[in-house]
Amino acid sequence: MSQLAYAIDQRLYLNITDRCTLVCAFCPKTQGVLEVKGYDLTLERRPTAAEVITAIGDPGGYEQVVFCGYGEPTLRLKVLLEVATWVRGFDVPVRVNTDGLANLVHKRNVLPELGACVNSLSVSMNAHNAEVYARHCQPQLPGSFDAMLDFLRLAPGEIGDVTATAIEGLDGVDIPACRRLAGSLGVKFRKRVLDQVG
Repeated sequence: MSQLAYAIDQRLYLNITDRCTLVCAFCPKTQGVLEVKGYDLTLERRPTAAEVITAIGDPGGYEQVVFCGYGEPTLRLKVLLEVATWVRGFDVPVRVNTDGLANLVHKRNVLPELGACVNSLSVSMNAHNAEVYARHCQPQLPGSFDAMLDFLRLAPGEIGDVTATAIEGLDGVDIPACRRLAGSLGVKFRKRVLDQVG
């Protein structure tokens, strides 16, 4: 079976899908690279919740379990929720790294479901306006930028720790404007660095 769980520092990352709602030009996967910190994240197939749980083993030794591979974890919402609920049984915090398009994809507000088993969200805002977002992220669904902002706006009502992120070094991305936008939505902001993954 593929590398479903991989450790970086004291965090355990879960690789549950290779599908994504964006085709980000800056993503290593788009450039044909499927490795992070020496781990090959190529998936032979999409794993079941039971397979992911087996790959985790005992999560008790980690400071956090993070849903983050080279795909969008909320596209496998049922698996994500089942595994996150299981991890929370060990009193280990769960974070989801997401593009913030789950509500658009599932055509409903999934944040209450996530809030029941997820402690924190890291949402890839990636740009301060729709034009720059479209250029770098190449969304596959119309209205993605506004849907991501709506997700960020709603998220703090269900999940206590919500951070929007954007990458410094991408052409046209205004980091201070992204920080202000995140603040206006009531969430924290973190600057990421281009080509630094994991």
